Order: sequence, then C-alpha cells, then structure tokens
Amino acid sequence: MDQRQALARHGELSRIIRHHNTLYHVLDRPEISDSEYDRLFKELLELEEQFPELISPDSPSQRVGAPPLEKFDSVRHSLPMLSLENAFSDQDMEDFDGRVKRFLATDESIEYVCEMKMDGVAVELVYENGRLIAGSTRGDGTTGEKITENLKTIPSIPLVLNEPCPALLEVRGEVFMALEDFQAMNRAREEDGQPTFANPRNATAGSLRQLDSSITRRRPLQIFCYGVGLIEGEQPPTHFGLLRKFQDWGLRTNLRETVTARGIGDVLARYADLMARRDQLPYEIDGMVVKVNDLSLQKELGEKTRTPRWAIAYKFPPRQAETLIEDIQLQVGRTGAITPVAHLKPVEVSGVIVSRASLHNWDEIARLDVRVGDWVVVERAGDVIPDVVRVLTERRTGQERLVPIPERCPACGAPVVKIEGEVVPRCQGLSCPAQLKESLKHFARRAGMDIDGLGDRYIDQLLQLGLVGNVADLYRLTKEDLFRFERMGDKLAENLLAAIEGSKRRPLSRFLNALGIRHVGEHMAKVLARQLGSLDALSQATHEELLAIHEVGPQVASSVTGFFASAENRKILADLKTLGVAPETEERRAGGPFSGKTFVFTGALTLFSRKEAQDLVEKLGGRASGSVSRKTDYVVAGEEAGSKLAKARELGVPVLTEEEFLEQVRNEEGV
Repeated sequence: MDQRQALARHGELSRIIRHHNTLYHVLDRPEISDSEYDRLFKELLELEEQFPELISPDSPSQRVGAPPLEKFDSVRHSLPMLSLENAFSDQDMEDFDGRVKRFLATDESIEYVCEMKMDGVAVELVYENGRLIAGSTRGDGTTGEKITENLKTIPSIPLVLNEPCPALLEVRGEVFMALEDFQAMNRAREEDGQPTFANPRNATAGSLRQLDSSITRRRPLQIFCYGVGLIEGEQPPTHFGLLRKFQDWGLRTNLRETVTARGIGDVLARYADLMARRDQLPYEIDGMVVKVNDLSLQKELGEKTRTPRWAIAYKFPPRQAETLIEDIQLQVGRTGAITPVAHLKPVEVSGVIVSRASLHNWDEIARLDVRVGDWVVVERAGDVIPDVVRVLTERRTGQERLVPIPERCPACGAPVVKIEGEVVPRCQGLSCPAQLKESLKHFARRAGMDIDGLGDRYIDQLLQLGLVGNVADLYRLTKEDLFRFERMGDKLAENLLAAIEGSKRRPLSRFLNALGIRHVGEHMAKVLARQLGSLDALSQATHEELLAIHEVGPQVASSVTGFFASAENRKILADLKTLGVAPETEERRAGGPFSGKTFVFTGALTLFSRKEAQDLVEKLGGRASGSVSRKTDYVVAGEEAGSKLAKARELGVPVLTEEEFLEQVRNEEGV
C-alpha cells in the first residue's frame, strides 16, 4: 500500500470508527460487535504505525492521553457558566413560574424543559470548524482550568463533530460516573490496596484533575451535554431542539430522560415521577433542572448576577443521618455577625463525612431547642450544606447544656448588640480582628479590588504583625513591611506591592462591592454604579433618591445611607482617596436625558443590536426592560415584532421605529 492509498484508507477508517463511536457512546445503539470494532481500530493503529504522518490530533487513536502536565493553565469562558437558583418545594417552583410570567408580562402557561440534574462535574468543550480544540472545568463560572487532554480521553466526547455543524460551538456538559462503573472501580482499588473514593462525584472530580491524562483514560467517565456558551450559526428556536441538534452533531445528551412540560403543574408531576425513580437510575442525580424551552424567551428573561432567570434546579429532599453535638462554638463574620456552629461527632451523610453544621442564629437554636450534648438529625441541605434539622430529645440524659446569646465578642471581647429586626447579634468592636480578616479578604478578592496574591496566608501575617487596622492601610505597606513576612523574597514583595498599586483604578462597581456594604453584592454594586456614576454622588444620595432607582429597595437604601453616615467609614474613604485609590467612573448615570424613562426593544433590529440599544438607553439615564407594561414609556419595534408590539398598542404605549428612536437619541444628546 502506497502513501496515497494509506491516506484514503485512514480517512475511511476514521469516518467509520467515529460513526460507530457515536452509535455506541452517544446513542446507545451499536450496529457492530465489539470484536468487529476492535478489528477496525487495530487496522487504524497499524496504518498509523506504518505511516506516522497520518496521525492527527482528531484521529480516533488519540484518546490515549498526553505527557503529564506540571499544572493546569487557566482559561476564561467566553460567556460565564452561571450557577442555578435552587428550589426545595412545590411553592418555590410556583414562585419561580410566577416570576417568569411577571417578567414576560403574560398569563399564558410557559413551556418548560425538564432535565435530570446530574451529580457530576460541569465542563465546557470548544469546537472550531467541528474539531475539539479546548476543554475546561467550570471553575468559578468565569475562569476554569484547562483540562483538554483529560477530556479527550472520554469516549463519549467526540474529537470531531458530524457535519454540517457550527463554525464555533462552546458546549456545556456534566461529566459523571455510572454507579456500576464506580462500584467496580472501587472494588478493583480495594483489591490493589488503594484507597477508595467516597462517591461518584468525588471520583469524577479527581479523575478530571489528574495531571497525567493516561490516568484519566483509565477512569470510567461519561458526559451528558446540556447547553451552550457561544455558537456561530443558526440555532433551533427551542432548548429541546438544541439538544436534538447536539445529537445530530455527535454530542451525547440525556434526551431519553428529558421531557417538555406545559405549565408548572405539569413540571411538578414530572418532578414527582423522577423522584420516585431516583434510586433505580444507573447514575446519581440530585434533582431536576427546569428551563424555559423557548430560546428567545430565555434571552428576554436574561440573568441576574450569578443565575439565569429562565432556569431553576428543583433539588431532591436531602438524605439525613444521626450524630452527637460535641460542642457549639461561636463564629464572627465579616459584618460582625456572630453565628453558632455545631461541632459534631463525624458522620457520613450522602457519601460525605460531616463534622460541623450551621445553627444559623439563636432563634433557630430556640426553635430546635438544641443543646451541647444532644443527639440530632443532620442533613446536607440541597445535598451540600450540613444543617441540624431535629433534636432527638428522647435520647437526652440531663447533662446537655444551653448556649446563651453572648454579651461579649468571642474574638475581641467588645460588647455585642442585637439590632431590632435582625436575627443575629453583632460585634460592635470596630477593630475586631475576626471582622478585619474577613473584610480584607472580601476587599482583595477577584470580584472586588482583585489584589492578586493577597490570600489568607499573607492577610494572617499582616494582622499578626499589626500592619493593618483597616483596608486603607493596605495602600500604606512598604517593601520593608513585607520583608517581615515568613518566606518573603524581593520579587514576591514587588509583585504584591504592584498588585496593590494596580488595584487603585478598579471600576466603581468593583470598589463598591469590595467595601462590603451590607445588602450590596456584585449585582447591586453595578446597579448603583451605573445609575449614580461616582462615589461622591452615591455618598450624597438620599434614601428617597436611592429608592427611585430600579431594583433598589428600602433595605438597600437604608444600608447605603447608613454606611456613608458613619464617621469612621467616611474617614477610611478619605484615607483611600488620599492614598490614590480612585475608582473609575461608570459610563451609565442617573439624571441623563432619558432619566425615568423605560424602553422595550422588540422584533428584528437592523440599525443596531439589542444590547447596543439597551446600553445606549442606560447611558442616557434610562432603563431598558424586557417586558411591556403600563409603566413602559416607549416600545421600539423592528421587523416581525410580535406579542410585545401588540401589548404596547393594547396599553396605548407609544411605538417608535428604529429611525425614530435614533432621532430621539440625537435630539437628547444635542447632536
């Protein structure tokens, strides 16, 4: 066989093997015997041995792994891999359905897709021109670890997609182990004298994070694909249709166990059926994911800071265990909140050893009547967070003891106050070391001032050496200060000081989030920064002015005004300004020419994208909404506008063409 013939036969074999891989691993309907598949694969390997130039990254032979890595590189997701909001009751689900309908301004039943919530590890696969070029973990949702070579070893992940396929496709999926495979692997490890894994999820996570991909290849990993990040090319109109497309492209989905449901009543019936079958499934699931099926409605609903508005995870009731409370210790949080934590006799709950559980507050302690020395029922709430749910009073001996609300802070000894309307007591010591450590961590974290390298170890040393008393003191640090740290070299000190210096010009929203104002998280910080534009404007805003901002409620308004009313806080902010910390002004502002006006964009826009139009409205002080109501000031209608246009006419809301909208913008900007 000459090289030309070998090339042709190699291409034919690759195509045939990929076809049978899809049938076996993706569709679960093999057409040939294992021995026939092995014969084809052996022929491919022999060809590549004879003609090494035929080996390519997407050849079926290249699932053997790559040389071990020293560490994983970080990779930033093009679009965030968001978390899901959790529901724990039928009422939670009905509330979710109500929110969706209110946002869409409709009374009609919504069509949902119901998928199994796999208890595995979320990953992203990136395909360019049909070829797998990268794979990563979810990480923190924005940045993950690049584990491409490990993912390539999983048989149900295609190295090449079936054509026709998108030029760019970012697929999200869940990697997992089937229960039977997990148990067999554990038995083999036990026989070899190796430690066994606690549960399939832990085994999956450990397998994906192997620096040697040949180890990953030996683990029985599978994948179900469930969503996309970026995609170039035409998409079907529904999520269910997208899952069908996945299968056409050769991607494995759990379509067999995925159903559509019309209205929340149908969703609840599907959930009850799934929960009844939970223990008969060949893999672990911890609930059901419910998504709005219509992709255009998903876009209209959008997302909050960390979760989409169009999806929710209805979690199964958690599994429980009995154990002994050996002690109840007090924990001081970043805002001074003092919370009781139960220290337990270690017990296994759903495959995880639990030794601590949250008691939340003294109202909860009183409700449960829980005491040190009690036998209790603990559960992993949402199968994750340990909670004490019931006291076994019948097992009491009379030696149990109550834990009263503390009068003094356990960290600094300062007086403790329980503020009216709040359920937790708070330390009032302004220099409380427990609060300061958490405040510094919060200030330096990525979503705040993003001071790279300033982690727990260095913060502990800053406090032990008495180098900082508040966040402003970070900007007073010198190289000589840092040389007092353990194992601090010249280069490390320079890098940390450079990171602190570089944080001085963060966006205002990041700065506000870093300050740790109560009730002001990442999302609310963005809302305030975009509407008010500067720290000075925010510090001078009245309670009423803040309430006028969309999404700002009384709790947030009171918290913000209270923060800026504090003399100590004002001094720290003045110190930060003197030290050169100058948050960058946000583009969007209140008081612009569109201030107080709400716009809704609908139909196919041709002169600008929907995002460009919404950004323009917000830049001029207005608000872009996804639904039409009596409070809407204008609807801007493109081609093929549908229900929103009809709703606007029904309510008498003025309707603008794209040209008329741009003319308004020019007039308001004085162009």
